[in-house]
Amino acid sequence: MADVRVKVCPQDPVSVVRHAAGERARTSDHYDHTWCVLDVDDFAHLDEALRLARAERIDIALSNPCFELWLLLHFRAHSVPSTVSDRLNDIFFPHHRGYSKAADRFTFDLYRETWPQAVERARALAKPGEEHKRNPSSGMWRLVREIVPAHLQN
Repeated sequence: MADVRVKVCPQDPVSVVRHAAGERARTSDHYDHTWCVLDVDDFAHLDEALRLARAERIDIALSNPCFELWLLLHFRAHSVPSTVSDRLNDIFFPHHRGYSKAADRFTFDLYRETWPQAVERARALAKPGEEHKRNPSSGMWRLVREIVPAHLQN
């Protein structure tokens, strides 16, 4: 069974990776895996964050252009390149009314039954680890596959 600890660090990708490395160091490598959930958005130093993550042995679940793509994939396929400020959010928001990236609570119930479809849709968009090169894409499926018990994945 996975023991998941979520730490929120709403900063640029390099800062998020550094924060994760520091958290892991403080726990004396208690955990088998450390993940950072990142999106491309308009961050200038994404390549630096990815290099640092490799050096620190931190896995990355990257969504391109934004995390909301991963959420949208629970409801429908989406393969049209998007920018954060364009229609992607317009397409997503009707599925999750009241959604806010800044909210301190999240309604997982909307996604509980459809994660297998989201995994398959995301896997079709880009090769693992190449999400930063392909818009749209999401590597969240790899993190979900790590967390969800194997007997529930079939």
